[in-house]
Amino acid sequence: MFEKHAAVFLYAVSPVHMGAGQAIGVIDNPIQRERHTEHPCFAGSGIKGAVRHVFEALGGDRTHIKLFGPEAGSNELHAGAVSFGDAQLVCLPVRSLKGGYVYATCPQAIARAQRLLALVGAKPAWPALPAVAEGKCLVANPALLAERRVEGQPTKVLHLEAFEYEAQEHQTTVVKEIGKTLADRALPAGEGYTFFANKLSTDLVVLSDTDFAYFARNAMLVEPHVRINDETGTADDRGLFYTENLPPESLLVAPLLVSRTRTGRADDYLDAVAVMAQIKAVIDGRLLQIGGDATTGRGLVAARLVEGD
Repeated sequence: MFEKHAAVFLYAVSPVHMGAGQAIGVIDNPIQRERHTEHPCFAGSGIKGAVRHVFEALGGDRTHIKLFGPEAGSNELHAGAVSFGDAQLVCLPVRSLKGGYVYATCPQAIARAQRLLALVGAKPAWPALPAVAEGKCLVANPALLAERRVEGQPTKVLHLEAFEYEAQEHQTTVVKEIGKTLADRALPAGEGYTFFANKLSTDLVVLSDTDFAYFARNAMLVEPHVRINDETGTADDRGLFYTENLPPESLLVAPLLVSRTRTGRADDYLDAVAVMAQIKAVIDGRLLQIGGDATTGRGLVAARLVEGD
């Protein structure tokens, strides 16, 4: 039984390749996605493995590595005291005509993040989002909008990639509140994140669930790679392959559940409060490496742990 709960925000600092295996489509190495939404996600097992791998390097007590369960090849039989759930997408960077890029999201993604925060006792105090129609958007920053005349009437529009979205309101208070809450809770403190926290609080854009799903499918970073023949030093025949990455500046959130240690030995015992403190000390505000291609700088994410009130 898990006794303590928290949410872990994961902010991509570099492209992240949490692989889903090979595919038969154009992209040879796709990233993990939810089946029903097709939003990018991180499997909880991958997050847990990444944290376990760096636990000692980031200052964790080596004797407490068993918090994650028995080590490989061990004869011990006991459950771990730490569980990470799958990370769900909160917002995605999308190229914008003004402002460089925006943090795009949708009512569905915001509602899921709000539900998770409420479940761990850290319910955000933002009001409900109004409905967003397809082809429309809600923005907090009017500087992102351009003016266009529709049937002789001036209309404010937002340009993302090659698409145009009509602003439902020039300035939406609820979007500002959500952006400010995410900036305060989801990004680590420190000068290195000040610019991004400020941008998240002002340049959050809410699209319809349908419009956002398009970018969640098609706005990923796709990189070509060439396999080199060791003997000739040239490209192998049919050695070209494409790898998909979640772009940097993406934000996801995952549940974290902990219990007391369950090894059955008194000398290993930690209660749930102590276990949560151990994990928080290791990952909160720290840089983690998640997923594949670590030697090419992929998978760097900044973690922020949010406990209940």
